Amino acid sequence: MTDHVHDLEAVREATERLLGAAGKLDDGAVAEPSRLPGWSRGHVLAHLSRNADALINVLQGRPMYANSETRDADIERDAPRPLAEHLADLRESGAAVLVAAEEPADWSRTVTMRNGVTDSASRIPFRRWVEVELHHVDLGVGYELEDLPEEFVIRENDFLAERFAGHPDVVPTTAVTADGRLWTTGGGADGTPVTVRGTAPDILGWLCGRRDGSALTVEGGSLPALPPL
Repeated sequence: MTDHVHDLEAVREATERLLGAAGKLDDGAVAEPSRLPGWSRGHVLAHLSRNADALINVLQGRPMYANSETRDADIERDAPRPLAEHLADLRESGAAVLVAAEEPADWSRTVTMRNGVTDSASRIPFRRWVEVELHHVDLGVGYELEDLPEEFVIRENDFLAERFAGHPDVVPTTAVTADGRLWTTGGGADGTPVTVRGTAPDILGWLCGRRDGSALTVEGGSLPALPPL
């Protein structure tokens, strides 16, 4: 089972990094576009705060979101706020999800996420870690995939490779780094197996849709187009 205690500490550290970086912005910068199409930096910060609330719901046995419309409306409502309000909300909501995750619980139980996806409760802290780290990159404030903790990059590549394994639109694909780390994914589509070579952060960028894969070397065919997360 995933070490949720370890991951909760990683979430705490990642949140502090994010708050430190966001604290250097101003109201004008918060209103500027993020790296996510159609979202300002305020949208990213609002999403992170509301995601914390949603994960508390999951941990406590409630629906993650009332519905997709409510989720989107809450983000749109909160996005235009001044920086100080974003920081206070992110600090408070981020602390609250850590408190909720520290309550005694059966960490082997199955919980229900958005759109009916299920997972082990023990992986909820890692899911929060993913949100904080990748959306820190999405802010476009100088924190890049190469700045992510190595453990995080390896584990998120593991997670995403597993997520796309057997996907009907992706040919059998092996991603390899120069130091011999290897991930296999796809395999549900007919076609010649493909090998993708590059750094672990570049592989992550391709798997999570943050990079176009142009830094990767592909053998056996073209770089597979992955479905959106």
